[in-house]
Amino acid sequence: GGGGGEPVVMATVGLDSAPYLEHLASLDISTRCVRVVESSFTAQCFITTDAGSNQITAFHPGAMSFSHENKVADAGAVKFAIVAPDGRDGMLQHAEQAAALSIPLIFDPGQGMPMFDGNDLRHFIDLATYVAVNDYEAELLTARTGLSLAQIAERVSALIVTRGELGAEIYHDGGKIDIPVVPASTIADPTGCGDAFRAGMLYGLTEGFDWPTTGRLASLMGAIKIESQGPQNHAPSKAEIEDRFQQVFGYRFG
Repeated sequence: GGGGGEPVVMATVGLDSAPYLEHLASLDISTRCVRVVESSFTAQCFITTDAGSNQITAFHPGAMSFSHENKVADAGAVKFAIVAPDGRDGMLQHAEQAAALSIPLIFDPGQGMPMFDGNDLRHFIDLATYVAVNDYEAELLTARTGLSLAQIAERVSALIVTRGELGAEIYHDGGKIDIPVVPASTIADPTGCGDAFRAGMLYGLTEGFDWPTTGRLASLMGAIKIESQGPQNHAPSKAEIEDRFQQVFGYRFG
């Protein structure tokens, strides 16, 4: 959206993808690494949310199952790579390819976590520069790997754990940085808040901000998102983001 940066989306989509590809093009987001699988439909996800922000998800992977056909090297020179929920083989291969190319990697298992056993997850952690999970995923990750959060943090440059209305924690350099939650004007829809948080995090990393600032920007992006219905219907300008950041935290990040 309005944050800036130069994202390159790597994904596989289906024969029904034209409207969304047009939408990405209208936002000047590169689709050169998006492969259309004509024999399949784009992945579909139906999320039911209750008043307490608890969610039940129904999911059909469709074209996502072909994600391993994309190669990280096809993207050319990139500053950071994020491996988020995708086809199982694609996630494993893309993490290995990014590491082999010395591209700093964020492992963001999300709802893909159940596809992997403890050995897989330890392998991802060893390949990753950063690990980003929510509190529920953090519990799964520690249970499956047998590693504590502190032990995971020792293996990466930073471990980021989001905790909903409690903000976030960033484990870095042997310490823990507490990131406050940003008050939202209204709680419209939590769907996509984790993704918005990661967008702020990616922007902070690519701009070279320190972790306290990067975490605060990520927290702000999550709050902006929760005020809008739907995961991608919010469109704040960069100036609006900068001004609200200053209002909340008392300094400018730009």
